[in-house]
Amino acid sequence: MTDIRADIASDEPETGEAGFGDFVQLLKPRVMSLVVFTALVGVLVAPVRLHPVEVLAAIIFIALGAGASGALNMWWDADIDRLMKRTAKRPIPAGTVAPGEALGLGLSLSGLSVIMLGLAANWLAAGLLAFTVFFYAVVYTMWLKRSTPQNIVIGGAAGAFPPMIGWVVATGHIGVEAVLMFALIFMWTPPHFWSLALFMNSDYSKARVPMLTVTHGRAVTRANILGYTLALVPVALGTGFTAIGGPIYLAVAIALNAVFVLGAWRIWCRHEAEAEADGYRTEKRFFTFSLAYLFGHFAAFLVEATPWAAMLRGQFGLWGA
Repeated sequence: MTDIRADIASDEPETGEAGFGDFVQLLKPRVMSLVVFTALVGVLVAPVRLHPVEVLAAIIFIALGAGASGALNMWWDADIDRLMKRTAKRPIPAGTVAPGEALGLGLSLSGLSVIMLGLAANWLAAGLLAFTVFFYAVVYTMWLKRSTPQNIVIGGAAGAFPPMIGWVVATGHIGVEAVLMFALIFMWTPPHFWSLALFMNSDYSKARVPMLTVTHGRAVTRANILGYTLALVPVALGTGFTAIGGPIYLAVAIALNAVFVLGAWRIWCRHEAEAEADGYRTEKRFFTFSLAYLFGHFAAFLVEATPWAAMLRGQFGLWGA
């Protein structure tokens, strides 16, 4: 895959005066919100209870680390963002923020977030945050994204670390439950992003990003969505029988996974002409539901961490009182 930076360097827009909102957009606030939520769940479901101020401080620094990753991603990807309809209005391709400003913000927030999380919580959590920023900005953005159709599969680890970091903030160590929360997001990421790629394939093709839809076609991508969805189910359901699971989580997970598998099956069964004719509505619905799918699982983890849910688990006798 050829790097296209040199091809469009002369097309870079003039940079205007950036406002506060432009710098906020550099931090990818929508992605950050998911990071914050899953990290918060990781903290709150851990067996160690922290003071609310400690929790707040840790989440703020994890959020800053996520924002730093976003800024570094936008700095490096400004050339292809400019070519893709979905990303063309981001601050750098739109000309409101200079690339150097984005790089400076990303590096500054990276260092600040890691150091402050180490001081506020522990250095293992800070180390995991540092690795997450590095993995997203360097391993995924600078290497995998433009070199292999497995970019999303491997790169998905970056988005899977936040609940593990939250768990380590509270406990100081990596537990089985933290690994399972990581695995849940890691296995969810490919079907989530490949469903997006099905209806945004022209963007990736134009930018020469080797998404699976570009390199192997939509039919192969549909089959992989179904395969990863089926592989995700035992991870999601199995987590229900651990210390962070319970009958409430398991009921939610069964319902969500049934709908998710049905959606993946429908995507796999569709012919391309049919999908194109209806504007990829099935694929778009699956992509939208995938966000609710992940939110629902982690919300259920939170519910299971409440005292009344612990009483219910005791009644069932499978999870312990």
